Amino acid sequence: MKTLKDAKIGETVQVAKLTGEGAVKRRIMDMGITKGVEIYVRKVAPLGDPIEITVRGYELSLRKADAEMIELI
Repeated sequence: MKTLKDAKIGETVQVAKLTGEGAVKRRIMDMGITKGVEIYVRKVAPLGDPIEITVRGYELSLRKADAEMIELI
């Protein structure tokens, strides 16, 4: 399954499922990343961490570990 970590710069992707447990999953959902939402990948830092995305009209930075928990369609 492709995750947000694998998405390329400039790509718009859709969330299929969130993995992870408890507080980490809740934090990702609180940021507006839920099943079915579209995410635009704006930038990826030179070493791959963090990833800058646009979701629901606002910009957000995610760590690689968090991006791996977001599975895409």
